[in-house]
Amino acid sequence: MMLKNTKEIFEILSRGGFISHNSTDERRRRYYDLLEEDEQQYAEYYSGIGFILEGGNGYYYFSRSEPRQVVQDKVERLAEFIDIVEFLKTYDPTFGVGYEFIRSDLQARMASDIELREKAERLYRDKHNHQEIVDKLIDRMRNLGFIELLSEVDASYRVTSAFNYIEELINMISVAEEVKDEIPE
Repeated sequence: MMLKNTKEIFEILSRGGFISHNSTDERRRRYYDLLEEDEQQYAEYYSGIGFILEGGNGYYYFSRSEPRQVVQDKVERLAEFIDIVEFLKTYDPTFGVGYEFIRSDLQARMASDIELREKAERLYRDKHNHQEIVDKLIDRMRNLGFIELLSEVDASYRVTSAFNYIEELINMISVAEEVKDEIPE
């Protein structure tokens, strides 16, 4: 069987992006359906060039077996993701897959909420105002495929299923910590 759109899928996933089933982009939803339908064949295809196709709760991404330094870099990026999720859950505890928000609402809330403002300033210390912080956060989340633009008119966004990836990683860390605390020394 001939696999479809392998180049297009590779271009998204090889840059660290995600393909989600609830994407606002019809092509990405179609790519998700292709991957889900023939996951094993796609996995074998990409493994031939050193990529491991991973699937989660409504999303796909690439992973690789990597040297220790690369793993260290990923751990540092995970720390950034933890800070991002903490910021977003402070903004709204219900923030998650399918959540929709408007850029200006996020900025306005930062102006009025001291805790949110402090978390934002710690998140991006090199940014000097709320607009720069929100722009950087949204760009980062969009580039990874965790959010997608719904409307340019009001700058509204929707959280994709790929956000499950971050939440699942954080939950694994939390569970590992709880289990560690229960093991007697």
